Amino acid sequence: MKNLLYIGNALSSHGNTITSIETLSKKLSAYYKIKTASTKKNKVFRLLDMMYIVFRNRSWADMVLIDTYSTLNFYYAFAVSQLCRILGIKYISFLKGGNLEHRLKNNKFLSKLMFKHAYLLIAPSYFLMDLFEEYGYNKLICIPNTIEIKDYDYKEADLDTIRLLWVRSLSKIYNPEMAVEVLDAIIKLGFKAELCMVGPDKDGSMGRVKNLADSKNVQVKFTGNLTREEWRSLSEKYNIFINTTDFDNTPVSVMEAMALGLPVVSTNVGGLPYLIQDHYDGMLVKKADVNGMVLAILNLYHNPEMARKISRQARIKVEQFDWEIIKEQRSEILA
Repeated sequence: MKNLLYIGNALSSHGNTITSIETLSKKLSAYYKIKTASTKKNKVFRLLDMMYIVFRNRSWADMVLIDTYSTLNFYYAFAVSQLCRILGIKYISFLKGGNLEHRLKNNKFLSKLMFKHAYLLIAPSYFLMDLFEEYGYNKLICIPNTIEIKDYDYKEADLDTIRLLWVRSLSKIYNPEMAVEVLDAIIKLGFKAELCMVGPDKDGSMGRVKNLADSKNVQVKFTGNLTREEWRSLSEKYNIFINTTDFDNTPVSVMEAMALGLPVVSTNVGGLPYLIQDHYDGMLVKKADVNGMVLAILNLYHNPEMARKISRQARIKVEQFDWEIIKEQRSEILA
């Protein structure tokens, strides 16, 4: 049995959204001996903890798995990757950030040091795989994000009124203000509508979104961070899932909504067009296009049979991403 170190941000115990290091590591533990880092909330302590775990287990670890995002985590991933190089440990970069192109463009030297020397680059979508190939990187493989389909009870939503659900960390790159703008525009057109936003505050966006809702005099329900089980239960009260992001890959929250039967209306950025086929298993609109999203929502509302068909097609698609199907691909790579 191989020994794996998995490095990433495991911060759900501090109120943050659960990440792949916390879900995937549990699944991998059935096949490998695995240790993870880090749960430290302080950014400096987290980096030090990551580096210490790698150094302390330099003789134990057969391979290091590194979650690689486009935000501050990029520098954590870079530091860990270079320590692995010094210690002679193979490492795999899990490419997670929907805005990693920003790093490829603006941090060319660091990107080359990290990605060129990786044992493998694993992209969760062909969007990121194609992107990295365009920048001259190889040793790439696409393994989709996974869900356990048995945990998602499919239910076709009743479109009697417009009940919107938004699930994500409230962060600037996900453009949460757009959700409020969409709600306001629908209400001004004379339709009854409501909006629930699920997720923790990431960068002060929560305050900005609440102020925007107050200024427009619209009611928005904010739940804060919820477990997957909690928001899956909450989803039964809503009938359309909206994704307003400006940058993205193939978000698990969107996959989960598709599994639950909620028709998805999303911006068409990053890897979303690789996940959703417009008007077939979801609806896509341009980045920051409030009017486009409003029209897509109303299209679903006025055409419930089309909405049901989209819902069914979406469920069929995400069944392909079930862990029981994808796990064989991961096992082959780590064997």
